This record gives sequence, structure tokens and C-alpha cells, in this order.
Amino acid sequence: MELKTARLTLLIDPNKKAALERLCAQQDLTASQVVRQLIRDYLARHGVQYTPGSAHPDDSGPVDHGAPALVKPASKRDKPPPAKRRVARRRGA
Repeated sequence: MELKTARLTLLIDPNKKAALERLCAQQDLTASQVVRQLIRDYLARHGVQYTPGSAHPDDSGPVDHGAPALVKPASKRDKPPPAKRRVARRRGA
């Protein structure tokens, strides 16, 4: 199974999501499995090569071991906000 450490969040029509989940259940698949396969197919159709997290017959895709995986550069927005300082209050003041 390929390594799954990145999250993709998308918004779709609730009725379309329900229809997808019903179809997936009929095929004994999860929506995530179907979406991952669609992404692999889309990348292959456009000739995009990538290095999967691991090789598994069910999750195989185009492999180019010479090309590094694409990594988004870090930005200031990726850093967590600074911790709030707690101010000690004195009783009776």
C-alpha cells in the first residue's frame, strides 16, 4: 500500500458524495481508494511521473526513481502562531 501522509480536502455536493459512497459500498471500496485511483489515472494520462511512498500491486503507479518527489516549500503561513503568554494575577490587587 502506498504511503498516505498528505491530506486532500475538497468540497462537493452532498448528494454527489452520498451517491459516490453508495456506489463504493456496492463495489466494496472506500471513496478514498477510488479518489486515489482517479488521481493515479489522471497523472498517468498526462505523463506525470512521481515516486510513490511504497510499491504495492493495488496502489502501483508510474515510477521514476531518478526524479525527486515534489515538495511544497515552507512559508511563514505554515508556521503555528506564537504561544500566548499567561500573565499571573495577584489576588487582592
